[in-house]
Amino acid sequence: MIEIDTYPPVPFNQADTIRLISTAYIDEPAMSPLVDDIDELGFLEDLEGLTSARRGAGLILPSGVYLDELLTERHGYGWTYVNAAFCYSRPTGNRFNGPDRGAWYATWGDDAIETAHAEVSWHLTRELEAVGIFENVTAYRELIASFATDMRDLTGMDDAAVFSPDSSIGYPAGQALAANLRAVGANGVFYPSVRRTGGMCLAAFRPNTVQNIRQGNTWEFTWGGDIGPNIEKIV
Repeated sequence: MIEIDTYPPVPFNQADTIRLISTAYIDEPAMSPLVDDIDELGFLEDLEGLTSARRGAGLILPSGVYLDELLTERHGYGWTYVNAAFCYSRPTGNRFNGPDRGAWYATWGDDAIETAHAEVSWHLTRELEAVGIFENVTAYRELIASFATDMRDLTGMDDAAVFSPDSSIGYPAGQALAANLRAVGANGVFYPSVRRTGGMCLAAFRPNTVQNIRQGNTWEFTWGGDIGPNIEKIV
């Protein structure tokens, strides 16, 4: 039994955390052809948002997510990506979220992109391993986000189960801890990467803590028959 009081809230201020998502889910803003710079785009999006009928229309939420905590167009670029992270989860969940509620996972620190590569590589390699074919090309775009909030620091945690590389052990332990932390109002956790020694990760539990989202580089992951991918920056 982990005593959550052992991990009190501490300030977490990071300007350039990195989350990689498949470029299949990246859409160019519809109004981009109408503007010359990002300021003009923001102005037009604000105007469009005043009369938008898309906000919340037809949204079916998982049992662990509430409509009033989701972001809207007024939060600016990236609000749909944040909502998607909380509304969609694997059937087994992940290390710090169960199947009924997602979380925003990202890497941070001077070597954040190397850690993001390692995390994404591990997950997609497991999927390829399941079908027994290591032939795949997938492009991922950086979503860079800022945080200025309190989180729980798990870097000194000595509970081996939470950070077990075996997901059948680590996920149930981490999900139980996360559920207890959310119940007492925690915004999220930051912790050492399980997939890359020395790397740092975070899991945000609240959509409104994810701020100032912008796009970064695009990376192509190529599996050519080997278990590990070749990773190349393409933009």
